[in-house]
Amino acid sequence: MLIRLADLEPPKRQAWLTPLIAPRPIAFVSSMSAAGVGNLSPFSFFAMGGGNPQSVAFCPIASREGTPKDTLRNVTETGEFVINIVTRAMAERVNATSAPYPYGEDEFDHVAFTRVASTVVRPPRVAESPAQLECKVFQIIPHGAGPQHSTWVIGEVLVLHVDEAVLGHDGLPDTAKVNPAARMGRQEWAQVTAQNMFVLPRPTVVPAGGPPAQRRTLGQ
Repeated sequence: MLIRLADLEPPKRQAWLTPLIAPRPIAFVSSMSAAGVGNLSPFSFFAMGGGNPQSVAFCPIASREGTPKDTLRNVTETGEFVINIVTRAMAERVNATSAPYPYGEDEFDHVAFTRVASTVVRPPRVAESPAQLECKVFQIIPHGAGPQHSTWVIGEVLVLHVDEAVLGHDGLPDTAKVNPAARMGRQEWAQVTAQNMFVLPRPTVVPAGGPPAQRRTLGQ
């Protein structure tokens, strides 16, 4: 079947895409307004990119009335935020912070997470998270307008805090030990464990005989 997104209302577009673009890692973002009021919110539209400098991006979606998320208001004012990596053990409490608290209510005060001071940015880190990324805003890019329009927040990672308990034998984070939670479609979540991971070494050379023959296009 062929679906033209322009024919659908924004909620229906998202309902089609989120089960397909999955699993999605979760950026549990702590931020702070210029007045010092904190906020804690999860975003599953989240990606990593670049290597020099290392960048990350998350995408707050405006409300059905077109008003911006509290996190977006804060990072626009201050240019700072922290991404806290979400584990399976944190998932229920992370989900609870997505309730529609009014602007000015800090989710840290409503959900049982512990604040810990950051080193180079003002927003606090989540102590229960095994890894926290202190970031500064590089660019904020609006995309669309009106209800449920999106805004990409691109940040540069300045400082990384990692719990030594999730390091592997090579001294780097072991994803299975982190046991991250991820969003799927609808209300479903997933988790990464050693049992559901598999290894595929990346090829370093083109196979002998050159590239494979051109594949037949479906319908030809």
